[in-house]
Amino acid sequence: MRPTEDEHHVAWDRIRIVLKRDELGLPSFWQLQLPGWAVFYLVGVVTLLPYRKAEEFRNQGIAYAMMFLASCILRPICRSLLRVSFSWIAFGLRALAWSTAIGSVATFVTELAILRVVGRVLSDSDLAVNILQFSVVLFLWCTLYFGIKQWQRAAQERDRLLRAESEARDAHLSALRYQLNPHFLFNSLNAVSTLVLKGDAGGATRMLSQIASLLRVSLEGPIVSGIPLSQELDFAKKYLAIEKIRLGDRLQVAFDIAPESMDASIPSMLLQPLLENAVLHGVGQLKQGGTIAVQTQAEDHRLRIVVKNSGPLQNGATNSGKNARGIGLANTVERLKRVYGPDCEFALLWPESGGCELTIQVPFKKIATRVGEVSCAQ
Repeated sequence: MRPTEDEHHVAWDRIRIVLKRDELGLPSFWQLQLPGWAVFYLVGVVTLLPYRKAEEFRNQGIAYAMMFLASCILRPICRSLLRVSFSWIAFGLRALAWSTAIGSVATFVTELAILRVVGRVLSDSDLAVNILQFSVVLFLWCTLYFGIKQWQRAAQERDRLLRAESEARDAHLSALRYQLNPHFLFNSLNAVSTLVLKGDAGGATRMLSQIASLLRVSLEGPIVSGIPLSQELDFAKKYLAIEKIRLGDRLQVAFDIAPESMDASIPSMLLQPLLENAVLHGVGQLKQGGTIAVQTQAEDHRLRIVVKNSGPLQNGATNSGKNARGIGLANTVERLKRVYGPDCEFALLWPESGGCELTIQVPFKKIATRVGEVSCAQ
């Protein structure tokens, strides 16, 4: 994709990947709504059987039809309430207010359909009782709707956590593949050989020590779905230390880490493939070298991670496409989708000056502080 100018004359290519929630085969709204009201109506009809009056059945049918329509109107209202993190009491009060308002209107329309005269409706002594009945039924419907949605969310979260745990082991193997790919092995061992030939035994020893340390962390580290950002940064620094020995002064590294983000929980081995991509396709392509910068921010219950690197200008779709479809990036996107579902953003920017800027935004969750505990607390 060729860079284009925006209204501020800043050109870059942007790839935004929308992560969609996986479907778990849970019952849809209408699969519960229609049978539920049908059963409710049949129960009401059974209670009228002793009277055997056609008019009573007609009036009952009108009343239940209006309650059904009122519940359909309440659905988008309840959905909007669920998007905001209310307590049970706050949600209940708001649901009660809406149920009363809509129930009053539904009761009036029902009475008008039955009595057919506005004056008779307003003078009906049972109007207040009927409003109360409608409101209570609709409020109970809101409560049931909220409970089902919470159950569905819990099921989706459990499924996501199970997938994350299952893929944590695969992530370790994938990280080893990234670290031990032919480019990395060849370049690292070649750099060690060069240091030995130059008589720099100390440099060769340091590089071998860094490689051994990196492999030790990969092989002996606990297999969990989430680790502290501080631990992930330590591993990233070990990897960059190896590249620093190989590239020398051509590679400059800068970290700008917000202190409050250090105990944020993120998927293990998240940064290493991104940094490897930045070295391979960015700084490593420049004779004069360049800089890799890692920034983090934690605000508004969101964790933002930015990885920037110097690199050649993107002069066409080939380079951009290659970077966008790299194995490391594709694996990272897939893991983020599995762990966070739709509550995640992954974006790539190619500034006009060259290089690449990668941004990840995920919910901010603190890692559990007790030893051996892998769950996270909001």
